[in-house]
Amino acid sequence: MQGTLAELDRKPLYSTLAGDPDLDEIVTLFVEEMPARVEGILQNLDRRNWEMLRRLAHQLKGSAGGYGFESISKVAARVETAVYQSLPEEVIQNTVEELVELCGRATV
Repeated sequence: MQGTLAELDRKPLYSTLAGDPDLDEIVTLFVEEMPARVEGILQNLDRRNWEMLRRLAHQLKGSAGGYGFESISKVAARVETAVYQSLPEEVIQNTVEELVELCGRATV
């Protein structure tokens, strides 16, 4: 039986590096640190601290890609770009919400 699109969108998000014995430990650590990263992103969004939000998105873009979470990396890049281009706050907020949802699905 197939799930709805919303259910499929909420499936756990696994690293493409999952199962690599040399990288398991650092991928696990990355996932464990995700709530703190998300908290920092949300705090800076709430404070309208655009420069710090851009930096955090940039850092997450690189680290997520490096740890095999390409979809997180792509959305983090969109947040970074939205802030850099001074897009409307609503656009930035919606993109951050998408990023936070993806980050919440990251697992090992």
